[in-house]
Amino acid sequence: MFLDKASQMTVQTESLSGIDIRAEIDRLRKDRNAVILAHYYQRPEIQDLADYIGDSLELSKKAAATDAEVIAFCGVKFMAETAKILSPEKTVILPDLDAGCSLEDSCPPEKFAQFRKANPDHIALTYINCSTEVKALSDIIVTSSSAETILAQIPKDQKIIFGPDRHLGGYLSRKFDREMLLWPGVCIVHEAFSETELLKLKAQNPGAPVAAHPECPPHIIDHADYVGSTSGILNFAKTFPGQTLIVATEPHIIHQMELALPDKVFIGAPGADGQCACNICPYMALNTLEKLYLALRDLKPQIEIEEGLRLQAKKSLDRMLEMAGGTVGKGDLGAR
Repeated sequence: MFLDKASQMTVQTESLSGIDIRAEIDRLRKDRNAVILAHYYQRPEIQDLADYIGDSLELSKKAAATDAEVIAFCGVKFMAETAKILSPEKTVILPDLDAGCSLEDSCPPEKFAQFRKANPDHIALTYINCSTEVKALSDIIVTSSSAETILAQIPKDQKIIFGPDRHLGGYLSRKFDREMLLWPGVCIVHEAFSETELLKLKAQNPGAPVAAHPECPPHIIDHADYVGSTSGILNFAKTFPGQTLIVATEPHIIHQMELALPDKVFIGAPGADGQCACNICPYMALNTLEKLYLALRDLKPQIEIEEGLRLQAKKSLDRMLEMAGGTVGKGDLGAR
């Protein structure tokens, strides 16, 4: 009998009735010698049972340093691929293989290769939110926490392609007064924030600072008191002197803020009508406890990368790690 994907998901969930999912995940974690990673944008119940919570590269580095044989990455596909690039000997599983990324989707490898060929005098400084194939076509990978450190080391006369996020590239271009060819990709979550609604929220909370991810467009960044990666925003939340913080990134990071600072108030920046859930990443939301349990039980879906491709992609990651030094994972692009 043919079942469409939605029907398969329903049947799959129903078949798990009566199972203590959390207890089974803990059992399988031990039996499989697995480490569970959760990005800050995962739903709270996944964050709460993860061994490590953080930004994508930070998580991959932590997993590589463990003796775990299995990495269960609760995030999106490019993150799990990065974990596999750094830990080829480990089994890497992703609860839902459809957990993609609008930035990765915006930058098909064949088109990026053509773009590079058309601009041979440019180096490719590429945001980590891209496929393994695009990493392999790049010279240096950057994260939102390492981008400034790396850009500062590139000679002023060196021409640069920056992709796939035009907002992060534009932010760096403006801050460093560096002209760059920007790939026209955007994050659908950070693109959804409304300047009008943000200004209303600021008026309702006078004095509350705004912390924004650099994937946000300029009309949001312009109102931010702090700009940084998810880790950086979390660190800012722990140190700002006020009582209320407006957070312009995917709102599931607020779970960690509330755990660390229960006496403070954190408000997610609103979307177009002030009510929509468009600031929630639909790809991250695909991962569930049920799917994590099944992935650990069946050791699939697995991330597989051809070795030649993996080594080529690793070169651009290694170059980042060489140039970034101790800044990777700290997440600080700084106060404005």
